Amino acid sequence: MNPTAPLTTKTNPLLADKPLVIAGPCSAETEAQVLDTCQRLAATGRVNMLRAGIWKPRTKPGLFEGIGTKGLPWLVRARELTGLPVAVEVATAKHVEDCLAFDVDVLWLGARTTVNPFSVQEVAAALRGVDRPVLIKNPLNPDVELWTGAVERLRQVGTGPLGLIHRGFSSYGQTEFRNAPMWHLPIEMKRRFPELPILCDPSHIAGRRELLHGIAQQAADLDFDGLMIEAHQDPDAAWSDAAQQVTPERLAELLAGIVWRRETTDQPDYLSALAQLRERINHLDDEILQLISKRMGVAEQIGRYKKDNSITILQPGRWQEIVDRGVRKGAKLGLSEGFIHRFLDAIHLESIQHQDRVMNE
Repeated sequence: MNPTAPLTTKTNPLLADKPLVIAGPCSAETEAQVLDTCQRLAATGRVNMLRAGIWKPRTKPGLFEGIGTKGLPWLVRARELTGLPVAVEVATAKHVEDCLAFDVDVLWLGARTTVNPFSVQEVAAALRGVDRPVLIKNPLNPDVELWTGAVERLRQVGTGPLGLIHRGFSSYGQTEFRNAPMWHLPIEMKRRFPELPILCDPSHIAGRRELLHGIAQQAADLDFDGLMIEAHQDPDAAWSDAAQQVTPERLAELLAGIVWRRETTDQPDYLSALAQLRERINHLDDEILQLISKRMGVAEQIGRYKKDNSITILQPGRWQEIVDRGVRKGAKLGLSEGFIHRFLDAIHLESIQHQDRVMNE
């Protein structure tokens, strides 16, 4: 990553040279903590923008819920000392008003806000006609329509430039990550809104600092435009999310190890080879679709036999047999178990729909 020149409030901070890196503590705790962390981040030369949580939506009462509005002057002072713009999460109209009063450069909606259309609309109404960049994190649950709806609500009121933040999705049970990446969902948002920059928040996906680099590199490989990542002067002593934060110096080392690749090149050999390989993929996709269509035809025949003999569509034992067989076969072919489950689930649902139509003809 190349160091970028400090931005000012007169420029659009979302249009910084790629990658855009927003960093700072999960929570603003004290003025000394904010200023020390932010100055050390600026000194690395690898951060474009500073962040700190002023208001913290917490799962349970009694946890640290942020220092509140009195922390905003600390960020203003950090901006004065470093020359870097500052970003703050907002969840209510009052948050927006307070941030505008202190001329906060960039606002963002957190996952717990994006999940609630009423909250998004309240923030949007407070931003009507205000030329201020706004970033929108994905909702807690894996729902692209909610994420899309938040973008549309903010566009309707005419704010400044918009951007997206992928911070992972809540999922049931214990997993490797704090929030499941579900990379296909931010990829779908990139397809729907190719003009919007999209950042990755490795801190909230990982939940543990040792996983940050791998997630950040995957985001870079998927052509994300940058990162929002948490750094603290003394991570283990942080008042919130201590396990996922790193020191500014460790963050600089992490960022130095990330390879940011180009989306394309004009090299003739590359373009020619890629075109041939993509054509092969097109042909293979056509064959796959033809085979799936034939499989659905067989499923419809089975549906007719079930209908004639008053047999239910769903056969759990047979379905489990298909899954077990698919996982074993997929492993031999180099396909992950997770992919096999997702693929077969989609096939199974489509088969059920075909059989249901036959049953109810």
